[in-house]
Amino acid sequence: MVKLYEGGVYLRGGKELVRESEAAAAGIAATPEEARQGTIAWSILQAHNTSGDPEALKIRFDAMASHDITFVGIIQTARASGMTEFPLPYVLTNCHNSLCAVGGTINEDDHVFGLSAAKKYGGIFVPPHIAVIHSFMRENFAGCGKMILGSDSHTRYGALGTMAVGEGGGELAKQLLCDTYDVAYPGVVAIYLTGAPRPGVGPHDVALAIIRAVFAKGYVKNKVMEFVGPGIASMNTDYRNGVDVMTTETTCLSSIWATDEDTHAFLAMHGRGGDYRELRPADVAYYDGCVEVDLSSVKPMIALPFHPSNAFEIDELNENLEDILRGVEVEAAKVGGGRASLSLMDKVVDGRLHVQQGVIAGCSGGNFGNVVQAARALKGANTGCGEFSLSVYPTSQPVALELTRQGYVYDLMEAGAIVRTAFCGPCFGAGDTPANNGLSIRHTTRNFPNREGSKPGNGQLSAVALMDARSIAATAAAGGVLTAATDLPDETWDESCEYRFDSAPYDKRVYWGYGKAAPADELVEGPNIKPWPAMEPLADDILLRICSKIMDPVTTTDELIPSGETSSFRSNPLGLAEFTLSRRDPEYVGRSKAVDAIEKRRVAGEDLAAEPELARVFGALEGAGVSADSAKTEFGSMIYAVKPGDGSAREQAASCQRVIGGLANVVSEYATKRYRSNVMNWGMVPFQLASEPCFEVGDHLFVPGIRAALDGDLADVAAYVVRADGSVSKVSLYVADMTPEERAIVKAGCLINYNRAKAGL
Repeated sequence: MVKLYEGGVYLRGGKELVRESEAAAAGIAATPEEARQGTIAWSILQAHNTSGDPEALKIRFDAMASHDITFVGIIQTARASGMTEFPLPYVLTNCHNSLCAVGGTINEDDHVFGLSAAKKYGGIFVPPHIAVIHSFMRENFAGCGKMILGSDSHTRYGALGTMAVGEGGGELAKQLLCDTYDVAYPGVVAIYLTGAPRPGVGPHDVALAIIRAVFAKGYVKNKVMEFVGPGIASMNTDYRNGVDVMTTETTCLSSIWATDEDTHAFLAMHGRGGDYRELRPADVAYYDGCVEVDLSSVKPMIALPFHPSNAFEIDELNENLEDILRGVEVEAAKVGGGRASLSLMDKVVDGRLHVQQGVIAGCSGGNFGNVVQAARALKGANTGCGEFSLSVYPTSQPVALELTRQGYVYDLMEAGAIVRTAFCGPCFGAGDTPANNGLSIRHTTRNFPNREGSKPGNGQLSAVALMDARSIAATAAAGGVLTAATDLPDETWDESCEYRFDSAPYDKRVYWGYGKAAPADELVEGPNIKPWPAMEPLADDILLRICSKIMDPVTTTDELIPSGETSSFRSNPLGLAEFTLSRRDPEYVGRSKAVDAIEKRRVAGEDLAAEPELARVFGALEGAGVSADSAKTEFGSMIYAVKPGDGSAREQAASCQRVIGGLANVVSEYATKRYRSNVMNWGMVPFQLASEPCFEVGDHLFVPGIRAALDGDLADVAAYVVRADGSVSKVSLYVADMTPEERAIVKAGCLINYNRAKAGL
């Protein structure tokens, strides 16, 4: 049972929920404004707030983390802005482009660059295959009352008492320049846990049940999820970590959990017992909402393609196979776009769904407890010699060492599973891509379209369903026939597994350079590593050509800039930009680059009065009585999307638009704060439109006085649509709250320009 409360609630004594409307009758005198200071989130956020204003936060973090898809761009931004040393512990992991299987030397060149940057600026470098980013941070940096910023959306360490935030690279660059993370004080929602998970129910099951309940409603969007209640004690910390990391898929801002002696034991085992302190809400704490979860009612879950919120109980799916699977096939047809198709009904044999692959991996699946439970289910079993295969990726070398020491790796391999090293590839399409028309079940974080690596544009389409490692193992033991873990005997499962942390792989292979900067050292830059191209400051007036219009309910960052093998090009801004919207709107790049070419001619001083496109647009504006000067109007591209930005924190979802001429997004709403932040940090205006769009691809949007508008009220920004037939109509855009710094960044043209001007460079 997952129950959402309407309106605010008080939590009294850590165990009693009282609706705000019933507070007076229950003897609660504190106002919501007073009692919200009793949340755990309030105490941590205010301890890291440097603004002096509890409503307008300016956060400084205790540590940061990036992986090899993002750290090159972040360091390039910070060094171009004047950075000379990392001012806080900054961990550079190499868990994404680890295989070095695409693009020749370019992936290993990024790794060599990372090591050279750690030496030059004083960072911590984790080589490939040693640990996935979030495992390393849990094991070495998370602690009670801390805050950590990561350039990966699944930066979540709430179960260890750390408020962690996943953001785009620009926000990390700000911290490297001793600036702050600026955000209005967020809403805080209680996740009130009762009961205990039944045998065979794992953390992914709990997480998927919560995501299914809250995602579509936006119940925790850009808010903090604060886990409280007696049910916490029923889960060990490793289990809690598995639930916590998936909170990202709710679109929340961050998470935090009440801590206890099990938290203390986890930190002490990792040599950091001093990082523990008890975190509890005050006797009376107020929350902006509440999600009540009876853990004992949660059953094994499966999130079908193409989103973690598309979740069902496995029993529910098995009882309604045809209706549910045919609905997924309809969505798959949209993804395939007439070029590829996915059939699921052909995988139903004698009333049972057969899957082709299983994967347990990454920051959610590869945790020690999950792999141990999978090994228990598979001990003495046989995964079979048919098309089904199972791969298991322990989340770090210390975890793999302990699994080996206790014999669990033997049990997995003896059953036919392939055990691999720490790697995030199966989560974003860079490892274990299934066969065309294949269905993979995975204990990983996401199952967005093409996230498993298929290429619909090339006639390929496979898909992923998310499941917990326990049910994946039960399915593997059945040779690929979908099976819930609870179908196995209860004695199969024992969550109280012993773990001993051995730091030897980290002691011997990790470069620990914080506080040891060597400024005279040179960065090692391979041929694919390119600096960010120069960008112009925002002009007084802008003309936007609509280069893509996406009417899907949600547009993910994977659609804005694909993951998978394209990730290997992320150290080359212009090279990567060639893939922008490639799986969603393949013509977008050509359209935007054509706009950019015209703008570059204008900036060079060329008279564009006779340019056919501009002559037509400005002629139409003049005919409609709208004053506009083509010589002084900045020309750029824009995309319209209903709700863009769900998913990854990758700044390239915005930067790839910007470097080929992007000047703005126009949307109904932004799916996440982090994507909107990326848009602003790359100098694009984050417009919103309350009405339905009255323009098509190829039309133009003229926004006069935008620079002046950024100095004032952005609630009503006048703009003019110029259509292909020459007609002109006025529309009203708006921009949600922007901090003074965000306004200045957009006017400067991008974060790099803003920082360089501030530093006098």
